[in-house]
Amino acid sequence: MSTVLNFNAGPAMLPPPVLEKAQAELRDYRGRGMSIMEMSHRSKEYEAVNSDAESRIKKLLGLAEGYRAIFVQGGASSQFATLPLNFLPTSSTADYIVTGSWGEKAIEEAANIGQAHLAGSTKADNYRRVPRADEIKLTDGSAYVHYTTNETIQGVQWHALPEVGDRPLVADMSSDILSYPFDASKFSLIYAGAQKNLGPAGVTVVILRESWLESANKKIPTMFRYGTHVKNNSLYNTPPTFGVYLLGLVLQWIDEIGGLEAMAKRNKAKADTLYTAIDGSNGYYKGHAEADSRSNMNVTFRLPNEALEKQFVSEAQAAGMVGLAGHRSVGGIRASIYNACDVEACKALATFMGDFAKKNG
Repeated sequence: MSTVLNFNAGPAMLPPPVLEKAQAELRDYRGRGMSIMEMSHRSKEYEAVNSDAESRIKKLLGLAEGYRAIFVQGGASSQFATLPLNFLPTSSTADYIVTGSWGEKAIEEAANIGQAHLAGSTKADNYRRVPRADEIKLTDGSAYVHYTTNETIQGVQWHALPEVGDRPLVADMSSDILSYPFDASKFSLIYAGAQKNLGPAGVTVVILRESWLESANKKIPTMFRYGTHVKNNSLYNTPPTFGVYLLGLVLQWIDEIGGLEAMAKRNKAKADTLYTAIDGSNGYYKGHAEADSRSNMNVTFRLPNEALEKQFVSEAQAAGMVGLAGHRSVGGIRASIYNACDVEACKALATFMGDFAKKNG
């Protein structure tokens, strides 16, 4: 079997040990004579998988009682609407801090439902950084403050939490959740599509403070109420069972290699390898994000012209490196180096970058 170095932005690569375990259990899950995909989501076997996944993610985040993790469908994009449907009353305003394309989509969706205030934005700087504290203007008594912790398209990441006072803090962590330790108890709600750091496409994780749930809107469709899924332990309707199973295996893998402290060290080493290649290229490669806002998950950069960028992607693919084209909306190059990507892959890419610059510079 031949494998490639996978730098896709999502669906992204999964840890090889996870795929191997899933492969071994695919036809016969733990002696049950069938796949986990074929079992009822009401079976004791699947309920154990679901419960274990919730326990593992709360443990990794250091969350005790008072928080729940639920597994739903629709991706993070569905959460752009589900969040304000539940927590943005008609009499209130939600604050949004926008640092890239996904933050833009989040506030646009919220504005379709209620009052959404742009509390901070770096659009004028082409989303090359996160805003300074003095650039963020929050609403008094806002319903919540929302931000995107890592923008995959622009390659911009927050490296410290914004200060929001006693307002509920909400984050879209789809592309950097569980990639470093942080104080999850500061948040009222976190959501993340699984297909970057947590598992396969099709599962969305929502972690929320139960006390905040008491104020949620009860007059919205049943499926869109967070309370529905909390009350039913994510089993109100048929969940993406195989996706949750794989997510649980990824959580186990993270725990076994040392948890979030070890993951942060591994991810920093990967990112440093690529940013060193960019900074040492004498301007041949130009990083998009400013140094203090650089993402450890999505390394974005440009070459002298688009023709060279296309050549770079083509030659990289021929060398066994896939997924390096930048998002269609911005172009350029993007190397997505989520948790499952290893340091050796980044070293190989850095070597390729050096060779390419020498030949074409």
